[in-house]
Amino acid sequence: MIAILDVCSGNLRSVERALAHVGANVVVTRDAETVRKADKLVVPGQGAFGMFMKGLAERGLGDVLREKLAAGTPYLGICLGLQVLFEHSEEGDVAGLGILRGKVTRLVPGDHALKIPHMGWNRVAAKQQVRGIVDGTYFYFVHSYRVEPAEPTLTALETTHGVPFCAAIQRDNLFACQFPPEKSQAVGQRLLQAFVEAA
Repeated sequence: MIAILDVCSGNLRSVERALAHVGANVVVTRDAETVRKADKLVVPGQGAFGMFMKGLAERGLGDVLREKLAAGTPYLGICLGLQVLFEHSEEGDVAGLGILRGKVTRLVPGDHALKIPHMGWNRVAAKQQVRGIVDGTYFYFVHSYRVEPAEPTLTALETTHGVPFCAAIQRDNLFACQFPPEKSQAVGQRLLQAFVEAA
């Protein structure tokens, strides 16, 4: 069973539908015990970093996430589900879960003519092998902040919006991406399917 964590996010149902479409048995939940029993975790998130962290704390889910990830539970983080893994965010000057070393900073393109938020299709460069994804694949982005991992080897996919930045991280049981796969059409479905089918 795959648990999709309900943490004040507007994209829960689209993520649920996209996972169900590729054959996943999913439950949307904010219950800590249900999360503890899950075989895999999906944490989507839209909106403000601080509100998301507050939602995790109010539902008692922060400690459960740390517990499950330390135990090796497969994890897919989407948008804020990527950012909250890190130690700190400039958005509201808020602490994250601290599961990974690094920070979240405002995306400031080298070319200031480029718009923020970064919105639309953009090409990724593969820094690691990601199942179902080839170098040069396009994903749909919509965000104003980026992660800066302290360990560069965490970066699985990189993209550029004025400046290059981490588009996805991958390590052991963790995969998390800044782009929403559920909005990235067939290539996003391939990524979700790979997560669902992985042992």
